[in-house]
Amino acid sequence: MSILAVGMSHHTADLRVLERVTVPAVDVPKVLADLLSRPNISEALLVSTCNRVEVYAVVDAFHAGLNDVVDVLARHSGDDVSALHEHLYVHYAGAAAQHLFTVSAGLDSMVVGEPQILGQVRQAYNVAREQGTVGRVLHELVQTSLRIGKRVHTDTGLDQAGGSVVSEALADAEQALGGLTGRSALIIGAGSMGGLAAAALRRAAIGEVVVANRTEANGARLAASLTEQGVPARSAGLAELPELIAAADVVVACTGAVGSVVPVSAVAARTDRPLVICDLGLPRDVEDGVTAIAGVRLVDLDSLQRRLADAPSGLDTRRAGEIVAEEVRAYLAAQRSAEVTPTVTALRKRAAEVVDAELLRLHSRLPDLDGSTRDELARTVRRVVDKLLHTPTVRVKELASGPEGTGYAEALRELFGLDPQAPASLTATHEPVVDGGR
Repeated sequence: MSILAVGMSHHTADLRVLERVTVPAVDVPKVLADLLSRPNISEALLVSTCNRVEVYAVVDAFHAGLNDVVDVLARHSGDDVSALHEHLYVHYAGAAAQHLFTVSAGLDSMVVGEPQILGQVRQAYNVAREQGTVGRVLHELVQTSLRIGKRVHTDTGLDQAGGSVVSEALADAEQALGGLTGRSALIIGAGSMGGLAAAALRRAAIGEVVVANRTEANGARLAASLTEQGVPARSAGLAELPELIAAADVVVACTGAVGSVVPVSAVAARTDRPLVICDLGLPRDVEDGVTAIAGVRLVDLDSLQRRLADAPSGLDTRRAGEIVAEEVRAYLAAQRSAEVTPTVTALRKRAAEVVDAELLRLHSRLPDLDGSTRDELARTVRRVVDKLLHTPTVRVKELASGPEGTGYAEALRELFGLDPQAPASLTATHEPVVDGGR
């Protein structure tokens, strides 16, 4: 069994394709159940954010597992399988691990180094664990990726600027409005991204904030938190959107809802005062056509992607890439070493069985041998066998952990006639490439 990663992100698809494939939080358990029901998948994890949808699965075979994963994504999105293939990327075994480590480090994000992806990967893992779709393999993979992400942010200055999709969108809004100090903001959605928007607006010295949310109690909590931090804030229901938008200078929409939350009609009552709408939802929260309204500027994931595509990579990005490459090598070495352990255990068990059988034979041939002599003979034979096995079993683990170590377990099984069903070593691994991210 090996790990398969199948995904689509801002690197491979535009916003319209991504929003068809993205999985709302309410649908994640259903998609995970569908994945696990497939005959070639034994573990599954789904990472769905504002700019990526990725499935990590433990599969019996590459092609069969890939077909299962793509079929589930196609059924969910309503797209044809052939149409999806055009935008998907696929990583297998060691390359799949390397990809998740790169993602968790923030090197594959639209805003390179953004720390929010760590929380998103952790949340994806928690949901999969609650649904019972994560086993030992993905547990180890995800926990390693979270540790690597933390190490990158600790050992480099990659996230010192606190960059995120939210902060970049508000930077565009600030430029368009000539500053956010003292202005009025409306946040639509009180989830994690709404919380990020609230924090970024507070740092920008916003004058007042209204939080509109489907569940008003959640919006009230976020508004109360802002008020405690010195920003006048209140909560409201989504039914009040036309009045709230009319009074705002900047709107941040980030609900994660399936359909549009901000229709053109809710913005149409706007006066000629400038308004910037930041649509950070996937699927999009703002209905097409709002930009046709005078004085309205839309900042969305598409426009952010175009602006950030050629952002320069600095020394911190390169150092982060080196850390990821180093950690991938260590992870693959540990996996290869772990794969040979069952074979070593089987070899020692076979040796112990042979010793026991020969000692029993000795007992039947020399029944009058006194107990102390018999015990000493048994200890001597066991010591001889242990010493004979010590060096080869230690050495085979060392050799198996190397880049070319995939065949040592198989050789041991063949030479000693061990159980051929013992786990084989990882396949399709490769040495990681240090590229500093994209």
